[in-house]
Amino acid sequence: MSDGNGVRTWLGEQVRSRVVGPQASARHAELFDTDEPGWFDDDAPIRRVHADASMFVGGLRALLFQSLHPRAMAGVAQHSDYRNDPWGRLQRTADFLAATTFGPASQAQRAVDIVHRVHERVVGTTSDGEAYAANDPHLLRWVHIAELDSFLAAHDRFGEQPLVGAERNEYVANSAVVARALGVIEPPVTERGLRRQLDGFRPELRGTREARDAARYLLVRPPLPLAGRAPYGLIAAASVSLMPVWTRWPLRLPWMPVSEATLGRAVGDAVTKTLRWAIVPADVNIAD
Repeated sequence: MSDGNGVRTWLGEQVRSRVVGPQASARHAELFDTDEPGWFDDDAPIRRVHADASMFVGGLRALLFQSLHPRAMAGVAQHSDYRNDPWGRLQRTADFLAATTFGPASQAQRAVDIVHRVHERVVGTTSDGEAYAANDPHLLRWVHIAELDSFLAAHDRFGEQPLVGAERNEYVANSAVVARALGVIEPPVTERGLRRQLDGFRPELRGTREARDAARYLLVRPPLPLAGRAPYGLIAAASVSLMPVWTRWPLRLPWMPVSEATLGRAVGDAVTKTLRWAIVPADVNIAD
């Protein structure tokens, strides 16, 4: 029992140090040890989805999916230091999701303001001569719906308690609150609206050299020590298994329908269950 708890504590600390950063405890206190209300009720679907370990899979799937928009990918390639500081980018994204989903309203607004300031500097031109700006409401909409679709897909497949019925539209509507704060104009508020907006973006999406380079970096050459590559590989395999078929060739992703339907699901279930076990405090189910 004690050995099991020791492994859980060690793995949980490893995950939190990578995803939250070295100040995980202090940041947890800022977001959770307060009486100030947040943007969402405790039982809001967005809290259930974003607290689940399936977000590890959904987050990587979102990065792959978002890269298919040439202007969005150019902004990442030209302004992000994701190759030299991948954990920093992950930590900033995780902090934004935590602040806007679970934190008090003041922390949620602060997180949005920080993103706006950073985006002001992310302007430029793609290799094809198209101008882009990270605060462009159209690009913000793409990033939002690509994340939303990815988080839903991962939670549907690997979540501990998938959303059903009206909860699904409520999750999309919850997410629209954050999207509007970021500057997205008319974000989807229903799952049907999400599908319609995704279809509307299809003509703009394609695989660029930058997108394929990013996919190879994320899937084949992650900046991890040898011991961390095996579990990361499981997350990567689960993420790829959730990508739409039409995205595979543009990003040069493998597609093996039979094995993905069986092995891919088993791998994703295993890794999300392990992560879920690790990040739940050890004393919650210590008698189990």
